[in-house]
Amino acid sequence: MCFELDSEPPIPRISGAAVSHDDVVLASEDGNHFAAFQALPEEDFSTGIVILPDVRGLYRFYEELALRFAERGYAAVAFDYFGRTAGVAKRDDDFEYGPHVDALTPHQVMEDVGTCLRLLLGLDCTSFFTVGFCFGGSNSWVSTAFHDELDGAVGFYGRPARALPFVPEMGAPILALQGGADQAISHLDNLEFERALQEAGKEYELIEYEGAPHSFFDRKQEEFQDASDNAWRRTLEFIESH
Repeated sequence: MCFELDSEPPIPRISGAAVSHDDVVLASEDGNHFAAFQALPEEDFSTGIVILPDVRGLYRFYEELALRFAERGYAAVAFDYFGRTAGVAKRDDDFEYGPHVDALTPHQVMEDVGTCLRLLLGLDCTSFFTVGFCFGGSNSWVSTAFHDELDGAVGFYGRPARALPFVPEMGAPILALQGGADQAISHLDNLEFERALQEAGKEYELIEYEGAPHSFFDRKQEEFQDASDNAWRRTLEFIESH
């Protein structure tokens, strides 16, 4: 799990922003029912964002992140990976996610991303992005190999090794926001990912934040607030520019 259960995105709330939000249950074409959290601006919007959580699936951090996107005028849906094996009910803090991750396949994740994209399309969105963290970061990039409707994908400290097999099929720009002091992802891992993207002629940007660890994007990690501010700014600029 990337974040502690009481962690929050290091993003300021916009006071007075009018948004609506709901817990929803979505159904994929393979019959899976899974939990999601939908946050919508009350003013007009045209861009939809699918949020891919870390290995624990959907919990408060990602619901808060969806709200922060909605405050800025984007429709956002954060979804849970484990409907097939854990159902759609809210979970206790001691949820053992490991066996559920082991049972999950990349194609199942992509199936559920597609369901979230169809939800956003039904809300009249005309541009689409994925934003993911850790396990969700690499799957965010991989989503562009499966979903032609995506205009871009952002991944925070995703593992390049998970994404490398799918680089040739990636069909949208990639933004990779990596910790320079990530004990699980080395500088060489990031270089290998960059090299693969370059050789395949893909549009991408990869940033390594010097001294920042895995999961630096957390309000509790006050010493890395500058990196978090920069990563959030780059995320918004990436969405706006694509």
